[in-house]
Amino acid sequence: MPRQWIIPDIHGYLETTRALIEYQIRPTSDDIIYFLGDYIDRGPDSKGVLDYLMNLNDRGINARFLKGNHEEFFVETWKADHNVGSFLGFRKTNPKAADWYKYGGKDTVRSFGVKHICDIEQKYIDWIEKLEYYIVIDNFVLVHAGLNFMSDDVFSDYNSMLWAKDFDCIPSKIGGRKVIHGHTPVSHEFIFETVNTNRYNFIDLDNGVYYKGQKGFGNLMALEVNEMILLAQSSLDD
Repeated sequence: MPRQWIIPDIHGYLETTRALIEYQIRPTSDDIIYFLGDYIDRGPDSKGVLDYLMNLNDRGINARFLKGNHEEFFVETWKADHNVGSFLGFRKTNPKAADWYKYGGKDTVRSFGVKHICDIEQKYIDWIEKLEYYIVIDNFVLVHAGLNFMSDDVFSDYNSMLWAKDFDCIPSKIGGRKVIHGHTPVSHEFIFETVNTNRYNFIDLDNGVYYKGQKGFGNLMALEVNEMILLAQSSLDD
């Protein structure tokens, strides 16, 4: 049976991502990897991560990609930067960029080797704007952050899919399935518990790969959902 792998928030950690996929997962042409979003910001090589991910399908590795809130923030900031204009020959300040920089955006711009976000090539924006918001597979719904179970139609609230922090999963609203998500870093111990017990209606796979020196954190995780195999790759980018 083809394996189905799920990888959460990468946050610019290229070498860590490459090691997890190339040396631990070692996908065959029949396998598929689902990515839960937040590929950029905070880490040292967001451009490298995007280039790597955008090339996976061309290499014969089946992959599908969700959008994260950091991708959304990036695109909004890129568009705003194209509209700021100048005054008396001086470039105006983009308030959106100043906000984005607080959450790792400055690291992303640096990785592209440009001065302003608007100098980043259009192809990256085009790729991000085609990303999916959620994916339904077998017994799971995959989403970056969460779902709004207060809504009659949980699949209509895209904002919650990108930004939700707290939600009470109601399986009956999603065909009896569990939610698998990232976005909110949790400890390795908690991830292991959600994968290996039936106490929870969700699995949070985000272990905060950018958390340095914090016990129980700092890994990039991967979960194979057919056999519930959990992998952890410690950071190789710091």
